[in-house]
Amino acid sequence: MAAFIPFKLSLLLSLLSNIGFLPETSKNNVGIFPPTCNRIECPSFDLIEVGNGYEIRRYNSTIWVTASPIQDISLVEATRTGFLQLFDYIQGKNKYKQQIEMTAPVITEVLPSDGPFCESSFRISFYLPKVNQANPPPAEGLHIQKWKSTYLAVRQFSGFVTDYNVGVEAAALEASLADTVWSSAIKKSQKDETTSVYLVAQYNSPFEFSGRVNEIWMLVDLEDELLPV
Repeated sequence: MAAFIPFKLSLLLSLLSNIGFLPETSKNNVGIFPPTCNRIECPSFDLIEVGNGYEIRRYNSTIWVTASPIQDISLVEATRTGFLQLFDYIQGKNKYKQQIEMTAPVITEVLPSDGPFCESSFRISFYLPKVNQANPPPAEGLHIQKWKSTYLAVRQFSGFVTDYNVGVEAAALEASLADTVWSSAIKKSQKDETTSVYLVAQYNSPFEFSGRVNEIWMLVDLEDELLPV
């Protein structure tokens, strides 16, 4: 447990800091294995397809601890607020007073807003380690979410996450999917007003200034006939 404390504190400082950097340019936007996942647990997935600027993944039965929705105009600020609750949770502020190992990524789910100048609703989630998934510790103000088999369209980008670059990268992912069979499946998943527009996955410590990996995720409402044979 002690070996993970520096990483936990550094990630906390990352989300509490006001530092912002423009993203580094990434040539492929897919296929980069986050170095963080060599050190701490990340959810496993099956790679379904790699396209031009996107990949399709299947995550099988993952469990997340999620903060209540946060209303804000800033994804960065909302993530900071939600992660404080999650950080307390893994430090033992839960019903079992159980400390939980840090995992990656921390994801921020962006829910639909009423317009460009309105607050959005954000849900911040922490991937629960496999060792805790059989009996997740409950906590006030947090919710346990069990994902069934879930398909995601993914685009990767580097640098630090900012309110500006997440919009740019999400638009780029949507554009890269425009002429594919996946586009209509994504639009279908977004018909429900409670379904996220996209999610932002952050993997890195703030002291990693190179080799940073972030991801935009879009839910794919997948029909069986779309799967490759």
